[in-house]
Amino acid sequence: MIETKGYAAQDENTPLAPWTFNRREVGAHDVQFDILYCGVCHSDLHQIKNDWFPGIFPMVPGHEIVGRVVKVGDHVTKFKVGDLAGTGCMVDSCQVCENCKQDLEQYCLEGNTQTYNGMERDGSMPTYGGYSNTIVVREEFVLHISDKLDLAAVAPLLCAGITTYSPLRYWKVGKGHKLAVLGLGGLGHMAVKFGVAFGAEVTVLSTSPAKEADAKKLGAHNFVVTTDAAQLKAARGSFDFILDTVSAPHDFNLYLSLLRTNGTMICVGVPPEPAQVAAFSLLGGRKSLAGSGIGGIAETQEMLDFCAEHNIVSDIEMIDIKDIQSAYDRMVKGDVRYRFVIDMATL
Repeated sequence: MIETKGYAAQDENTPLAPWTFNRREVGAHDVQFDILYCGVCHSDLHQIKNDWFPGIFPMVPGHEIVGRVVKVGDHVTKFKVGDLAGTGCMVDSCQVCENCKQDLEQYCLEGNTQTYNGMERDGSMPTYGGYSNTIVVREEFVLHISDKLDLAAVAPLLCAGITTYSPLRYWKVGKGHKLAVLGLGGLGHMAVKFGVAFGAEVTVLSTSPAKEADAKKLGAHNFVVTTDAAQLKAARGSFDFILDTVSAPHDFNLYLSLLRTNGTMICVGVPPEPAQVAAFSLLGGRKSLAGSGIGGIAETQEMLDFCAEHNIVSDIEMIDIKDIQSAYDRMVKGDVRYRFVIDMATL
């Protein structure tokens, strides 16, 4: 076993603290890489707090992980010692179901193996995430990272990036489309960057007028304050797509009214309560309400390659790991532009 240092929550009521644990030895098909940076996702806090389902404790969060390869298994062909590498939200899947065979491991019919707060495929031990100094992952779930980009700013691409890239690609959002991005946070700021890069006319929908300057700086063409009745009225029936990144309770019917005929609202945020959607909100204009998770491994690699080609990374604030609890407090308040990243050298 590989002795590993990390930060863990011992239960849902205690703050994260240093914890030493064991990872499996590097098998024939595994890659071990030392973690240099790990992004901080809002879902880290949700899972620590058991907001979605009972967690597996002690829990080491983190699924936006980048670093450098230090060991590879005998049968590994895609990586060598010294390569930059990354891992996102999943570290395994069944590999044989219909979805996995279509590079949709995120929708594995037997359930993918989450990077943390899950169980290894053989049920032998829990998975532990990137708030740690090293990780062992099977080769198929390790991603190549370009040295052209700021490595720390690449880390959030492995969740916030692919979560927004994947639906925009699936619905073929691009030139000639009017795209609205609902919410300007860790997900929303990446949605703006990708939407602009794909050629869409991008509007940010936000409750905060103070974010307009940031939205324009990120490349958004327009900004609508959703607490302003006049601005909302002017925006009705305007958009081909709305990418909804909001994880707080909000009125889906209100935003569906902003879609054009045949428009689609795509949910990537995870509110704590079920949405209340009136049938007439969909019937009046043949509108669609859809959802999207992360992307598969092939699509995530495609996104990373696209980002390297177009110089796209996340806007980040670097923190020491000892400051993770205060970072969580600030994240809840929306006080981050736009993703915290842990410098794992501070572990």
